[in-house]
Amino acid sequence: MLVVASVSAFLLTFRQSENAHDAAWHAELADFRRLLGMSWFMVVVFWLAWATGEAMATILFALIAFFALREFITLSPTRRGDHRSLVLAFFVVLPIQFWLVATRHFNLFTVFVPVYVFLALPAVSAISGDPQRFLERNAKLQWGIMVCVYGTSHVPALMLLEFPGRNYAGKQAFLVFFLVLVVQCCMLLQHLLARRMKRPPSLPAVSASFNWETAGLGILAGSAVGAMLSFITPFKPGQALGMAFVACVAGTLGHLVMKALKRDRGVTAWGNRVSVTGANGLLDRVDALCFAAPIFFHSVRWYFSG
Repeated sequence: MLVVASVSAFLLTFRQSENAHDAAWHAELADFRRLLGMSWFMVVVFWLAWATGEAMATILFALIAFFALREFITLSPTRRGDHRSLVLAFFVVLPIQFWLVATRHFNLFTVFVPVYVFLALPAVSAISGDPQRFLERNAKLQWGIMVCVYGTSHVPALMLLEFPGRNYAGKQAFLVFFLVLVVQCCMLLQHLLARRMKRPPSLPAVSASFNWETAGLGILAGSAVGAMLSFITPFKPGQALGMAFVACVAGTLGHLVMKALKRDRGVTAWGNRVSVTGANGLLDRVDALCFAAPIFFHSVRWYFSG
């Protein structure tokens, strides 16, 4: 699908028509090609994770979490008193969280960030002796860790789930594929429908493109894709439909939350102001997945635990 889309986009660059020199048309084509480029990047990352096994998959997702967190922090001003907390976040919290995933400490990795890290970061910040905007600074860092590190870590954790009584050993990578595909299909369709249908924004103060109707259609489409992919999962079609629906709703609401954060920071895209990660706008591509992954992971684990 990406090959066909990429060839089509390449051929469109030779298009000769009355719109050939229209600035808006070329801008839309350039935006589409950037989207394709990031899609290729994600496909390559997921394929490498699949081909190299669970350990390398965990490392690759840890790198994605690192770059996403760096994008998030870059757009939020910091003070000297935050340096210790930032070092703790990037070089202690992130590696420990993904190590807990790799070593199958499920009960600990699910509470490590929301309990231990949430209590440790303010303590480290207080030790620095800088009380100015203390609550805002710590909330910003805690929120970035929650989304970028905690959320992302649940994607490789899917490869470690077990399903007693079902012949699914060694096939857990299909769950990662399932989650990513249904969420990305949902978000892509919402984006395309918002452009074509041109519905008035439902929450204009948060997003100029978000509309409940297009969001609902995207969620239904992603859920339908999930039902069709039930054969690669341990789910029956009805179960796959329900799990995909949960993931799409979580991803849609998460994407809306990140739009609100961007409005608060006064930017249109993560990494748009300063490119420091080498993957400009990476968080824009994975924000929905960061929200959907924990909800999907715990829904699957809870449902099949009995």
